[in-house]
Amino acid sequence: MMSLAKLPLEKILFLDVETVPEVYKFGDLDEKTAALYKQKVTYLLGGGEMTDEIYQRAGIYAEFGKIVCISCGLVKDHSTTGKSIRMKSFFGDDERELLLEFKKLLNDLDTRGDFLLCGHNAKEFDFPFIARRMLINGIELPRALDIAGKKPWEINHLDTMDLWKFGDYKNFTSLSLLCHIFKIPTPKDDISGADVARVYYEENDLNRIKIYCEKDVVALIQLFIKMQGRDLVPNDRINFSA
Repeated sequence: MMSLAKLPLEKILFLDVETVPEVYKFGDLDEKTAALYKQKVTYLLGGGEMTDEIYQRAGIYAEFGKIVCISCGLVKDHSTTGKSIRMKSFFGDDERELLLEFKKLLNDLDTRGDFLLCGHNAKEFDFPFIARRMLINGIELPRALDIAGKKPWEINHLDTMDLWKFGDYKNFTSLSLLCHIFKIPTPKDDISGADVARVYYEENDLNRIKIYCEKDVVALIQLFIKMQGRDLVPNDRINFSA
């Protein structure tokens, strides 16, 4: 793979996902699923009882969570007006449908030649979560996510957290922290990742979740551009989805 500075922005699909537990409350799980969830998070229980806080972690496990939004961003570099960002989101209550729509986008991009997927901590979370939920929903994996049998250098996945590590695997660095140290302006949101399940189940406000997810993708793109040593995309050149 070529150097970071020379990676073509127009060949990268930047993305972020928002997930929630498949059911809101632990008490809503059937007996078998509840037992298996307890088994999954035994190390968190520490011998104690299941709490709402522990159950809310279900959203980070593909076996017990589901995707409610995938937001994607593409960068265009116009010779006269400079770079712009175009956003597209797939969101809704029907996880299978939004995954099929996202797969269609990946397949469409595939027909135009090689492209890269990029996220923050995406190699550990977003990419495998999407792939697992596709399989659970009976969807054949698109080429971009089907990494079985591939050598590491054959997998077209980028991860800004991975890039920031430079081979150092001792800790996690958040997107917010990297945006802060690179002086990338980010809007103050009224929700955080910890609020997504509540907003989904109690407020039924998918549009609010979509907006939050798209802002994360914009921050991701701006971080990647900054890491390449390029100028940020101006706010008036960012096109959020309708």
